[in-house]
Amino acid sequence: MTARNHPPPLPQRDRRRAGRAQLDERQDTYKVTKKLHEPSVCPQCGAVYHEGRWHWAVRPAGAQEVLCQACQRINDHYPAGVVTLSGPQVAEHKTEMLRLARHQEEAEKKEHPLNRIIDIEEKPDRIVINTTDIHLPRRIAEAQKRSWHGKATFDYDADGYFVRVDWQG
Repeated sequence: MTARNHPPPLPQRDRRRAGRAQLDERQDTYKVTKKLHEPSVCPQCGAVYHEGRWHWAVRPAGAQEVLCQACQRINDHYPAGVVTLSGPQVAEHKTEMLRLARHQEEAEKKEHPLNRIIDIEEKPDRIVINTTDIHLPRRIAEAQKRSWHGKATFDYDADGYFVRVDWQG
């Protein structure tokens, strides 16, 4: 894996949110800026918003229905992350690589319901995986590297909530 290609720090105004400095220029347009009514439930996936975050839980009685950010991204087909797996190993081990990507999604999704795969495009020489967040692509690429070696590069959008990950094996 190459050195982490995090964007360089930009001279910009910081603000505080929940005790952490947040860069104004790096906001996810799908992230809700106001606190939702609690409890709320996503009518599409069933995730429950409680205590300020989304969880997998039983639908509470009287919950307000609000579409979660992940379902909004899926409906709009607007990924926050794109992982491209390419190289000769993709043709040879496509099934195992796809299974490994889905396994990483399931493991991540257990604690973070908004981190999901939107879709997977299978081409003869590559696999393109679109995700609803910027953390799952790194996890998928690192798992591929552990299993199949290869090289991963990470390109974070300096002005927004997007990452492009290219893995070659």
